[in-house]
Amino acid sequence: MATLKKYNLAGKETGEITVPDAFKDVSSAPQSIKDYIVALRANLRQWSANTKRRREVSHTTKKPHPQKGTGRARQGSLVGTQFRGGGRPFGPKPKFDQHVRINKKERRTALRALIAEKIAENRCKILEESKMDQPKTKEASNFFSALDLSRSVLVIDDVTEKERGQGNENFKLSIRNLPYTTYRSATTISGYDLIKAHDLLLTEKAFEQISDWLAPKGLNGDKE
Repeated sequence: MATLKKYNLAGKETGEITVPDAFKDVSSAPQSIKDYIVALRANLRQWSANTKRRREVSHTTKKPHPQKGTGRARQGSLVGTQFRGGGRPFGPKPKFDQHVRINKKERRTALRALIAEKIAENRCKILEESKMDQPKTKEASNFFSALDLSRSVLVIDDVTEKERGQGNENFKLSIRNLPYTTYRSATTISGYDLIKAHDLLLTEKAFEQISDWLAPKGLNGDKE
């Protein structure tokens, strides 16, 4: 039975939690994960690059020099692509929506596989509770040092019924100045954040929320 150790903000081990079946023996082809990450990156593009062509450049139509008698090649006008400030041939133009649709089943499968990889490699830690009375970066830094979280860390916090409690906000403020640390909530995790991070730190409630969401039946009983 696979388990994960649970820690408090003092860095002391307080118990263990059982890894759900959703993160055990996850079979997801590397190509599926690659397609998911490529789709995420492609959807970040704005497709707003715009260059002017010959007919769009505001320039004089006067010939730069006489047609004959100078020994130089004939030129029509300064809007030619060979002149500085002229039109640009085959330059980028704004395109229609290039959004790549990500299938819900494929997304959940890819996220399960990425989290399962962190668990299998012992790079996933569980925080018992993230509530703090006030923001304290030093306390958060000592906690990260106690768990040897010195490389890139993805912190996933739980989501309360009223968006976010004050305790969670204090924890977020405490870690925002720590280097190589990314903060996300359980509802905004991304496969790109998971694949970039070396270590994964989740609160106990966030782990439960993600487990319920990524279970084979998905959210609200939706079947994959």
